[in-house]
Amino acid sequence: MQDTLAQLSDALVARAAVAQGFVIGIRGTQFQPRSGTLWRTDVAVASEQVVPKTEEAEIVLADGRVARARVAGRDRGTNIVAFRLQQPVEVELPAAVEPRLGAFALVFGADGGGTIVRMGVVRALGPAWHSLGGGRIDHRISLDLTISSVEEGGPVLDASGGLLGMSTAGPRGRALVIPAATIERVLTPLLTAGRVERGWLGLALHPVALPEAITAEGGRGRGLMVMRVSRDGPAGKAGVLAGDILVSVGGTPTGHPGDVARQLGPESVGQAIELHLIRSGSVLTLTAMVTAHPAR
Repeated sequence: MQDTLAQLSDALVARAAVAQGFVIGIRGTQFQPRSGTLWRTDVAVASEQVVPKTEEAEIVLADGRVARARVAGRDRGTNIVAFRLQQPVEVELPAAVEPRLGAFALVFGADGGGTIVRMGVVRALGPAWHSLGGGRIDHRISLDLTISSVEEGGPVLDASGGLLGMSTAGPRGRALVIPAATIERVLTPLLTAGRVERGWLGLALHPVALPEAITAEGGRGRGLMVMRVSRDGPAGKAGVLAGDILVSVGGTPTGHPGDVARQLGPESVGQAIELHLIRSGSVLTLTAMVTAHPAR
């Protein structure tokens, strides 16, 4: 038993030594240091939700070197912010691996003075999902530990040293993993355009119970009341009014705002989409032409 524990300890030490080559700290003049991952020789990524709006930052490597960087793009939907380094830094990121339920996971971060690590297991694993911001995440990977805002954004490795992705904090600080495949997919538009274009209807929505007559007829118990309509938005131009109750978008029932977000991915831009709604007790269908969400 003692030899087995020593071997496990030595293996973890070896994984940490390798990870120090791509775990970074991120410093800015207007925010506390954060953690990040050196993803390419000239690109770093971090958790968008904990990095305040900024244009420039310092990337601090494990050996103490500092590289200047500019924010290349941000995507709230997948919680990724990308930095472009002014000078390339040598890095060998491990190959991406598929997550496995129950497998060990090593979560790395930076605390301002060096590299930190936590060990846990993949406590829950699920298929692709959509965030409230409309971003598609390739796997739902939940770990059995919590992380702070200072730690999230660092790399997550499995026991073999393969790359699972980047850490982020979910509800109550529960550690989640943004898969490497998601980061790779989002990086191209972030580095070229600074953002990921997603569909937009121009609606503010709130879940409500449907009238009994509609519930009995369609078997749906909830819809989304239109609280506000952007006058020049796609839904406004299609004739949607405040007070309407949206019951489906593109043929998919809508009982939660996330149901709408799932219909408005990047591929929806420029496409016509049917909106089924209730107005004054009657059901009607309108067609809206989806546009890209306006840049903030």
